[in-house]
Amino acid sequence: MIEELRKSRKKTKYQKKVLKLAMYAGEIMLTSGGEIYRVEKTINKICKSCGVEYVNTFVTPTGIFAAIDNGDSDDILHSYIFRIHSIDTDLNKVYLVNKFAWEFTTSDMTVEDGIKALHKINQKNVYSASSRIIAAAFVAALFSLTAGGTLSDSIIAFFVGALSYSIYRLLNRYKVNFFICSMCCIAIATLFALIFACIIPNASYSTIVIGAMVLFVPGVALVNSIRDFLSGDMSSGLARLAEVALTGISLAVGAGTMLKIWLYFGGIIS
Repeated sequence: MIEELRKSRKKTKYQKKVLKLAMYAGEIMLTSGGEIYRVEKTINKICKSCGVEYVNTFVTPTGIFAAIDNGDSDDILHSYIFRIHSIDTDLNKVYLVNKFAWEFTTSDMTVEDGIKALHKINQKNVYSASSRIIAAAFVAALFSLTAGGTLSDSIIAFFVGALSYSIYRLLNRYKVNFFICSMCCIAIATLFALIFACIIPNASYSTIVIGAMVLFVPGVALVNSIRDFLSGDMSSGLARLAEVALTGISLAVGAGTMLKIWLYFGGIIS
């Protein structure tokens, strides 16, 4: 009887570790911009590879809910709820976790080693802050040209994009709400676009603002919302679609408010 009790406790502890490992993998994927179905599939795959027969997972953009047991009537049910506060875009981490899940399920890797591997993935930062800012500047410059801007508009958009994205990273470091952050960044970008348009002849503030605005358009969220709809996750699809809509509204409010302030104080729009 005592021996059976010890085995049961040992099994319970092991199942808890497996669930924590799977939830950690799901957390990294979801906060890095992974799709809902991919997160659920990864959690289920890790748990079942460790001998857990019953796995039920429910994932939304703001939380992960999972429960596991062996399906017996007298077995202990383990459940785990993880709240997601913010989602970033790092598709490299999504790829690395996906690769880790395949390696974990096809090898003799222990749960402890798996947690260490996931911790390394979570701490990994492929691109430095300076490289991200430079890339954002080039994106803003190229989209300014695409929107019909001149070479001078593109050069201005390069610096305005670098400035607005730097402010975005600064605000994001202090956990400022994404919508407020986007609104403030595009407002500052609009202000500098108007200033440069007044100083430099034939410069168009609109193409400069468009170039900077592209940096904050949630393209990954839009694509994921469509994929969620196609995979049958209606609630997640609607949540991501609402995020896209609200982000678009915040960008419009930020640019529009700055234009109103500019005109109120007698500024000239060229």
